Amino acid sequence: MKTTRVITRSFPSRQRGAGLIEVLVAVLVMGVGLLGIAAMQTTALRNSQSSLERSQSVVQTYSILEAMRANRADAVAGAYNTNGWMCAVPAGGTPATNDRAAWITSLKATMGVAGDTTTCGQIACGNNGACTITVRWDDQRASDGPSIAGSSTRDVVTRTQL
Repeated sequence: MKTTRVITRSFPSRQRGAGLIEVLVAVLVMGVGLLGIAAMQTTALRNSQSSLERSQSVVQTYSILEAMRANRADAVAGAYNTNGWMCAVPAGGTPATNDRAAWITSLKATMGVAGDTTTCGQIACGNNGACTITVRWDDQRASDGPSIAGSSTRDVVTRTQL
């Protein structure tokens, strides 16, 4: 008597290629995930740059304040006042004008780009020694969108007593 053995396959022949489709779907899901990670990294870099510019504006504000405190009599008399936005470096002359020129030059060097016309400063001091210093620059790289009247310009305002 002859015995016949039946061999059973664990993988039916009609399921060929199913593994390849699963691999393609996994690669697609992984690709979408990597694109999401890249987008988060880009946003983090932009926000980091914006944060650096904000910190630089505060440092620059305090640098002109220290110059004004060193020359308090002229500051209280209004020699440092800009009467509006100062975007161009003024010509030298008096100590106050030299300080303002150095301040605007430093602002443009740390926060602006070559040929920048959007990085500006404003100083307004009263005769009681209360001063308001404002720094404005283009922050279009920030991811939080426009900040002032639909533009990408950002202001940092510092109010202090000399």
